[in-house]
Amino acid sequence: MAVKKNPAAPAVLSPRALGRATLERQLLLRRTAMSAKEAVGHLVGLQAQNTRPPYYQLFARLDGFDPAELAGLMESREVVRIVTMRSTIHLHTAADALTLRPLVQAARDRELKMFRKGLAGVDLDRLGAVGRQLVEERPRTPKEIREALLTEWPHADPQALGVAARCLLPLVQVTPRGVWGKSGRVALTTAEHWLGSPSAPVPAPDTTVLRYLGAFGPASVQDMQTWAGLTRLREVFERLRPQLITFRDENGVELFDLPDAPRPDEDTPAPPRFLPEFDNVLLGHADRTRVIPPQYRGRNGNGNQSYGTVLVDGFLAAIWRLGAGTGTAADSRAKTLTVQPLGRLSRADRDAVAEEAVRMLCTMATAGTDAHGYDIRFTTFVDFER
Repeated sequence: MAVKKNPAAPAVLSPRALGRATLERQLLLRRTAMSAKEAVGHLVGLQAQNTRPPYYQLFARLDGFDPAELAGLMESREVVRIVTMRSTIHLHTAADALTLRPLVQAARDRELKMFRKGLAGVDLDRLGAVGRQLVEERPRTPKEIREALLTEWPHADPQALGVAARCLLPLVQVTPRGVWGKSGRVALTTAEHWLGSPSAPVPAPDTTVLRYLGAFGPASVQDMQTWAGLTRLREVFERLRPQLITFRDENGVELFDLPDAPRPDEDTPAPPRFLPEFDNVLLGHADRTRVIPPQYRGRNGNGNQSYGTVLVDGFLAAIWRLGAGTGTAADSRAKTLTVQPLGRLSRADRDAVAEEAVRMLCTMATAGTDAHGYDIRFTTFVDFER
C-alpha cells in the first residue's frame, strides 16, 4: 500500500490507493471462485434498477460465472429484487432483504413526506394495511395497486398513492421478472409473503457499517450515508471507532476501515472490466474519484440514461453498449459491442479491452449468438451518442 506517512497523523491514501482497496473488496482486481449467493451477500446487494445489470456485475467478479446460477437463486427465492438503498431496486439475499429494508425505512419515510400534498386526507396506516392485503392476495402490478387504492381514496393523487405503498411496504418484484432468459412485467408482493418469513425489527446499523467497509472501504461517514441513503451515521462510526482504523484522503477527509481488510499497493495491476450501468463500485461513495477521474465525472451517462462502463487500470476509461449492427449481406444478424474511450487508450489497453469483451460475450451474449457473431468496435463519443 503506497501511503504518505506522518507519525503525528493518520496515513494519507491517494485516490489510486483507495481505488485498489475498493476494487479488491469489490472482487474486481481478480475474479474469485465465490458462489453467486455468497457474492451478493458480500457486496451487500447489487444495484438492480434494470433487470440485466446484476448478471453483468457478477460476470465481472466471479470465476466461471453462469447467468443460470443467479437465475436459479431468483426462482428459488434465495435472492430477491427490492427497494432498499437510495430508494432504488437492489438484488439482495433473502436474509438481507428482511433486515436491510427495515434499516432504511427512515429514508422511505422521508421520501413519503415529499408526496404529502397528494395524500391529503389519506390514513397512511390504513393505506399500508389495504396495500398489504392487495399484494398478498396475489402479486399486483404498480398500475393495479394505484387503481385499487384510488377506489379507497378517490381524491388522492394516484402517483402519490403508489409511492406511499412502495414506501410503507417491503415490496419485492416476483419472478419471472429479472430471471435471465425470461421476461415478465413488474408484479409486487411483500417480502414477508414471498419469502415466508417476517421482516426483522429495525436493526442497529453497526453490523451494516462494518459490512459496508468490508465491501467499499476505506470510506468516510459521508460515503456510507450516500451509499445507504441514510443520515446521522456519525455517531455509529464513533461508537465503532475503537475497533476501526483511520486514514485521510488527499483532501483531509477522515476515512474509516477494518483493521484486517485488504489494502493492496496502489501499483497492483487492475485488468480491464466491463461493468453495467449503475454498478456498485460507481455508486458506493460520495467522493468517487477513487474510480472515476475528475475529468470524466458525469461522462458515463446522459440525463437519465446511464451507459455501461469500462475500467482500465482501475479507473473509468470508456463507456460501452450492446446493440444491433448494420449487418452484412452474408449475416443480417450481426450485432455490435461498441466501446467509446473517454480519452486516449494505448494499443495494449485497446487489445486488453477487446480481449475482455470477447470473454464477456462468450458468456453473456444473447442465446443463439456466440461471441463470433459480434463486431467489437471502438468509436468516437459523437458516434456513440447517435
